[in-house]
Amino acid sequence: MEFTTLKTKAFLHHLGIESENPKRLAEFYSKTMKMEIISPDKNTWHCLGPNRLLIFYSGKAQKLSFAAFACNDDNSLSELRERVVREGLELGQFDSAYLKTGAFFVTDPDNNQIAFGVPLSRKSSTDVLRAPLQHLTIQSLDVDRFIEFYQNKLGFAVSDRVINHDGVVTTCFVRSNSEHHSLACFKAKKVGMDHHSYEVTDWNLIRDWCDHFAGLGIKLFWGPGRHGPGNNLFVFIEDCDGNKVELSAELEIITDRKVVDWPHEARTLNLWGKSFMRS
Repeated sequence: MEFTTLKTKAFLHHLGIESENPKRLAEFYSKTMKMEIISPDKNTWHCLGPNRLLIFYSGKAQKLSFAAFACNDDNSLSELRERVVREGLELGQFDSAYLKTGAFFVTDPDNNQIAFGVPLSRKSSTDVLRAPLQHLTIQSLDVDRFIEFYQNKLGFAVSDRVINHDGVVTTCFVRSNSEHHSLACFKAKKVGMDHHSYEVTDWNLIRDWCDHFAGLGIKLFWGPGRHGPGNNLFVFIEDCDGNKVELSAELEIITDRKVVDWPHEARTLNLWGKSFMRS
């Protein structure tokens, strides 16, 4: 199997998210995740922080507009484009103020728009509390179809799977670089965004972020805990639209190992305690 995306060492660069009130959502992230707000028009709000970038659009609440992955250079992007064409996938031009000309997007089986490009350099403020955007998790009715598209068509590599008693894959984690996952999918009763996650390096920074949330009157939605797949520490909060936001630390770095299958049970999602089960 040719893991083209993995070879490019692509990483999640920024997300587009819809909201019925994008201004309010942008203001939430500005305060909560320490990001600067830029509004180029009345329907679009950009939130920029050190190594984290979100764009909010007027539209349906909790809807993913796109996920943009960054390749390190033009050669890597060209290699990925060639793979997409070879697989017979339809691609479109992706215009972004944060990616060089030549970025493109494909649409996955659940109609999520996934873009790839080479990032433009940008200045940002000092990162007092480190939290680069790290991964996106989506929900789907069919996780096998997710695997077929992202692994077999785009060349992400599967790290771990969660499988129920009937042999059905209920969760899959795929990577585009050495980090355990940059994208994941949960089997659920609906299609859409599950959560987006920020890597905060270590336990002490989770503590510091939680103190920051407490100062804003924001309660934790889930955690602290430790996931089985990825072995990372985590906490979750909810934004004002009900989108789930994860802060993660000590995510597994994979050099070379086989795919690990986990049982579909609460302990897989949280080795320490209660779990947030999607199905």
